[in-house]
Amino acid sequence: MEATPSHTDTRFFGHPRGLATLFFTEMWERYSFYGTRALLMLYMTHAVATGGLGLTDMKAGAIYGFYTATVYLLSLPGGWIADRIIGQRKAVLYGGILIAAGDFCLAAPSLGAYYTGLGLLMVGTGMLKPNVSTMVGQLYAPGDRRRDAGFSIFYMGINIGAFSPLLVSWIGEDINWRLAFATSGVGMVAGLIQYLATGKHLGEAGLHPSRSEDPAKDRVQKRTAAWIGVVALLALAAVIMSSSQGWIVLTAESVSNGLGVLLLLVSIIVFAWMIFGKGWSPQERKRAASILVLFIASALFWGAYEQAGSSLNLFADRNTDRHVSLLVPHVLQPLFSERTLQRVYPAGWFQWVQPLFVLILAPMFAWLWIRLGRHEPSSPAKFSIALVFVGLSFMILVPPALRMGVSPHWLNTCYFFSVIGEMCLSPVGLSAMTKLAPARAAGFAMGIWFLSTSVGEWLAGKAGSHFGSMPLSRLFGISAVVPLLGAVVLAFLVKPTKRLMDGVS
Repeated sequence: MEATPSHTDTRFFGHPRGLATLFFTEMWERYSFYGTRALLMLYMTHAVATGGLGLTDMKAGAIYGFYTATVYLLSLPGGWIADRIIGQRKAVLYGGILIAAGDFCLAAPSLGAYYTGLGLLMVGTGMLKPNVSTMVGQLYAPGDRRRDAGFSIFYMGINIGAFSPLLVSWIGEDINWRLAFATSGVGMVAGLIQYLATGKHLGEAGLHPSRSEDPAKDRVQKRTAAWIGVVALLALAAVIMSSSQGWIVLTAESVSNGLGVLLLLVSIIVFAWMIFGKGWSPQERKRAASILVLFIASALFWGAYEQAGSSLNLFADRNTDRHVSLLVPHVLQPLFSERTLQRVYPAGWFQWVQPLFVLILAPMFAWLWIRLGRHEPSSPAKFSIALVFVGLSFMILVPPALRMGVSPHWLNTCYFFSVIGEMCLSPVGLSAMTKLAPARAAGFAMGIWFLSTSVGEWLAGKAGSHFGSMPLSRLFGISAVVPLLGAVVLAFLVKPTKRLMDGVS
């Protein structure tokens, strides 16, 4: 059954009231996600004496990369399960419950509970993230001109939620790590409560899975999905048993490397099928080739950009001067201790700098593209520009890389340049995928976008794993040169790629 949205519902700033429900659900989910992300590398690498796990940078980076990459990778089955089996409404609810449970598991004083928590967060986010966005679109009838503005409002909720490191990092770094993880869980619970309390405003959006005209085919799909789930659980159990018996040796690094191989194989299979497989028209094959070019550029971009949570988080913790002096009159300073006058703010506070720049720059770039009119760069050209700026963001960090106690303005400037790149790639990429994809594979094309993000997240984790074993000037230099070289190659491919796009700008 399809949603039956109404043009007359204008109760939320001129938009359907259900948009508020999804706005706050996503806001609290992002509160949980970004609050937890800001802590992970720091918690895993801080000494046991300070409440951390005391892991090496190599192991922590491997775990971080596996977690963030899998979150996006599981969006593919998460979207499919919602579409075909349970509907988006239930998928968001179940995903939120798993996310909250995962955060509370992270707060438990057990290494086993910590890894269980990460697993719950992966599955939960994979269920919630793609489906809450899908329901936003279902609130609007075809041709409703409010749709784009509605997604813009929804996007604001994402970035408001991304300010959570201000609170969560302070609790984790200054009070207690596990209490901070619990705080992220409380945020997700708040999101679930309002989701259930105001769900009536969603109407039919996401209430039912998609059904074909053949009930027998629908039943076969559900049975197939159930068997796949059973096989996956049995395979996981077999791996765990083999590891516990010593038949195979599993380490964080080997598991992470295995995921990297899996991502590569999946990417090759997907594009080989889209470009050389049967059932595609010549135009669709050409456009699939153009998607491949954008896919590679996107993966390189996110591989640098998402180091905000890995290597750049460690740089903020270990190399950046985070002292701030309280503004106390000189005559009163003797009344305070030196420790009181000189406070050290949490390293995780840098995690809200990017969302702040997004909120500032997003409307500027929206205006810029309209202002340029027919001179607006094509999608491949914008991707090339994005790679230039994210490369420059790391080039800026090469000079201070080997110093200690560097000014926080180095990181702030780095993040500013990276967000300029994000404005040229993230919204552009979402739009390009919807334009280039065949109508019968629009959802699949969006899955490809998530797949490119997953590859980038894995690369970012791999970079973070080398923080302590590689000179930072080399690590940041590589992180700068790779996207810059990608920008140069893509600049030469702009015209050929535009021809492959066949009329899509």
